[in-house]
Amino acid sequence: MPASFVAGNKPAALSSFILALTCEDKPAIVAAVTTELAAIGANITESAQYRDVASNCFFMRIAFTVPAGIGTGDVERILKPVVERFSMKASVNDSGRRAKLVVMVSKFDHALLHLLYQIRVGWLNADVVAIVSNHKDSAGTASISNVPYFCWRVTGDNKAEQEQRLFDLVDETKADLVVLARYMQVFSDTLSTRLSGKVINIHHSFLPSFKGAKPYHQAYDRGVKLIGATAHYVTPELDEGPIIEQETERVTHSMSAEDFVAAGRDIESRVLARAVKLHAENRVMLNGHKTVIFQQ
Repeated sequence: MPASFVAGNKPAALSSFILALTCEDKPAIVAAVTTELAAIGANITESAQYRDVASNCFFMRIAFTVPAGIGTGDVERILKPVVERFSMKASVNDSGRRAKLVVMVSKFDHALLHLLYQIRVGWLNADVVAIVSNHKDSAGTASISNVPYFCWRVTGDNKAEQEQRLFDLVDETKADLVVLARYMQVFSDTLSTRLSGKVINIHHSFLPSFKGAKPYHQAYDRGVKLIGATAHYVTPELDEGPIIEQETERVTHSMSAEDFVAAGRDIESRVLARAVKLHAENRVMLNGHKTVIFQQ
């Protein structure tokens, strides 16, 4: 019987990490990585890989445990020769670390409330470190949730100033992700570029579809049979960023425009929460204008 299971002995403490990497596809990548991990006593608990034939890019995500005392820096050092050998883009993250979120919202707060709930019940391993809005409507929600609230009105004259305040807030809070939970202001190209890969937006339609104001009413007027929502990374190209998650729901001619809106609210909330969870768990990897999603 292993010593760790002998009566009176406690199981050895472990640390958990996630390695995400991408590089040009070549032979022996998996063997090289796993050999180095084995050298530090790593036990792989989850592994997924994908080769994109069109670009000949290789993507891999490995979750693993190591003996306590081995930190992120130690793992990075042991993997450095492999990373350099294959010219990889790689990241090592503590899987127990809670992601820090800055959530932005305007007047419609359903997606914000759903995120806060999923955090409270433990489904989403994250913390909202700030809520930012261009309205005061969600101040009460922030207060109840004990989250700092910032109401920054945005106009054509102060847009650059308010965006700098947001960038400074992200820096000060060390936020991992900015979540646009129905925030109805368009980021400038400058801010979108500065926060590339760190901003997720929920778009209130199944892209590409009805754009602009009142998309559900547009869909209703056209008699569509499916409505949906799309969570994507924000880029300078409006609503054209890499898609992370989508969902649709069947609707019928007997439903009103208000029924469409109600169904849409539910879809938006679910899709955004799933996209944030995927990002927080390092399951999303960028592949040009697309994403590779390693589902659990």
